[in-house]
Amino acid sequence: MGRFLSLLILLLSAVMAQPASARERGPLVLAAASLQEALTAAADAWAAEGHAPPLLSFAASSALARQIEAGGPADLFLSADEPWMDAITAKGLVRRGTRASFLTNRLVLVAPASSKGMLTIRRGFPLARALGAGRLAMADPASVPAGRYGKAALAAMGVWPTLSNRIAAAENVRAALAMVERRQAPYGIVYETDARATRAVRIVGVFPDSSHPPIAYPLALLTRSTHAEAEGFRRFLLSPKAKAIFHRYGFGAR
Repeated sequence: MGRFLSLLILLLSAVMAQPASARERGPLVLAAASLQEALTAAADAWAAEGHAPPLLSFAASSALARQIEAGGPADLFLSADEPWMDAITAKGLVRRGTRASFLTNRLVLVAPASSKGMLTIRRGFPLARALGAGRLAMADPASVPAGRYGKAALAAMGVWPTLSNRIAAAENVRAALAMVERRQAPYGIVYETDARATRAVRIVGVFPDSSHPPIAYPLALLTRSTHAEAEGFRRFLLSPKAKAIFHRYGFGAR
């Protein structure tokens, strides 16, 4: 709860600290941390067409959903899974008819770029042994989408019991990636798009799609939205032009 309140206070402060003209530049978009580079590029493409640049805020989908539930200001929400979008929809916080699932991703195992060897991900694969004295970096499996997908995949591979007490749980998937980049963890579970965003890690294995629930990114306009261009930006994100941008960063389209 403390981490969530801090996030909400920081976002509110950032918005209110802007002069009125800056606050009117574009809709406020709350988006999953894994969308950082791709969504920024899409927002730049939207602005290049003469629109007001959107204000983008990235964090774990769980933290953003709780922020929305608490009344935080926002126009659009882009989640890394359906359950967190379901949660705010059930509370009447999503504008009817605007929800769409538009992107997919893959779950991968990464190691520092300077490490050697590969791990074939199969049932019973020796990840616990490969960790040595280290821990496995991943987003918090109790709440964050990437962590929940990761836990499901490890369970499907039959190795979760040997790893459950060796998890370095991070507040979002990018924080988990950073642990591996800094060699604070020998391995980590992230999305393929996260691994592609840095040269400091390498992919050592890909989890079968069948080992976890489908990775889906829904977006929706929020009921509290008052920005005139919020719906236009939502529609742009669903357009072939925007999907081509997301594809360039490694996302699949639905």
